[in-house]
Amino acid sequence: MIVITHGDFDHIGNAAYLRQKFGAKIAMHADDVGMAERGDMFWNRKKGNRLVRSLAPSLFRFGAADRFQPDAIVADGADLTEYGCDAKVLSIPGHSKGSIGILTSAGDLFCGDLLENTKQPAISTIMDDMPTAQVSIEKLESNNVKTVYPGHGKPFPLKLLLQKR
Repeated sequence: MIVITHGDFDHIGNAAYLRQKFGAKIAMHADDVGMAERGDMFWNRKKGNRLVRSLAPSLFRFGAADRFQPDAIVADGADLTEYGCDAKVLSIPGHSKGSIGILTSAGDLFCGDLLENTKQPAISTIMDDMPTAQVSIEKLESNNVKTVYPGHGKPFPLKLLLQKR
């Protein structure tokens, strides 16, 4: 099972190939499905910067061969043990509406682009909805997250980010 944390091209670009090559099933949140189906990472997002949106179709689209429909839709609290992973899905919108994290029973969180650690642990510099992202971070505090594995940068203890708040 390939679990997609959000629909940005740099996170889903090879999912269709991996499904075709290895027979892996693909799961993602319903609020980002249009990104995968249309090859448009701005689908279901706020309008944002006009220049970025005008350049995006040529810079951030992916071709028809890379587009897909997920085999499964996952939502907050979904149990992944039936797929061989002792983990659950956490809905953590902010970067995109359908952003999710995968939280293992050991407290490891794979969070996509909600958080990053390219220079230091931080909220991602590219955020669709900052107030919603703040709520998602508060949710992490109450879910026994120990180590964060961001989509960009090195893993870090969640407490490092929370100490800065």
